[in-house]
Amino acid sequence: MTLPLTDAYRAGACNIGPDEIARRRRIGHGMAAVTIALFGLALAADVPACWRLALFAPAAASAAGYLQAATRFCAEYGWRGVFNFGEAGYRRTTSVADAAARRADRAKAAQIGLGSGLIGLVVAVGAFLV
Repeated sequence: MTLPLTDAYRAGACNIGPDEIARRRRIGHGMAAVTIALFGLALAADVPACWRLALFAPAAASAAGYLQAATRFCAEYGWRGVFNFGEAGYRRTTSVADAAARRADRAKAAQIGLGSGLIGLVVAVGAFLV
């Protein structure tokens, strides 16, 4: 499902614009490459299977980047109660004034965190079982 592009904050639904979305997508790509490279190195070096569980971290980070890009929602911004539709960067954020909107943002951030963690866990367990 592709969400329509928007340049407006929507509580619990959209808190980043195109520059921030692209940034999250790059993070997803980079961390996916790290995950794949580490998995390949672990197999080539015949690393004990239990060490492959460490792939949880880069896999979860990759998932977080992709989920945030796909949902147009930055989990950290959601926790902090800010949004940004301009140039990417933490110093360019605007505060969310409404308490109900901040609660909705934190709930969405928690969903992204949980989803990222579950994806990281699946990848790590899969790598362990290989």
